[in-house]
Amino acid sequence: MKNIGASVSAVLTAEKKEAEEAEVEEEEYHPMRNEMIFCLDEAPEYQISAVAEWAENTRGDIMGEPDIYFLHVMTGQRCESVWSCLTGWSESDEKSSEKWETLCERIENLDGMEEYICNEKRVGL
Repeated sequence: MKNIGASVSAVLTAEKKEAEEAEVEEEEYHPMRNEMIFCLDEAPEYQISAVAEWAENTRGDIMGEPDIYFLHVMTGQRCESVWSCLTGWSESDEKSSEKWETLCERIENLDGMEEYICNEKRVGL
């Protein structure tokens, strides 16, 4: 009788584990997206947009790492780094170029940048 009891217990444990795995696999994921703007405090017209995309389950847990990227200042194309947002485009005067570079430096050095991009709409630096 002991062997039957152990076998039944093992089968029930395996079935329970399979049911839990199936529940996790069937869990729904919702695509999430936040687009936000970084701007200079002293010159708010200098702006760079950033985007975060991720998936959340029904409990609101983030699944995996968010996909973070920036949008090119002129074309709106996806850029993997903040500095790429200025590629192929330049201001006609040195003062404006300095402001763009200052904004890029401040974004790059910002602690918790990912958190801002996922949750905020506008951040002055």
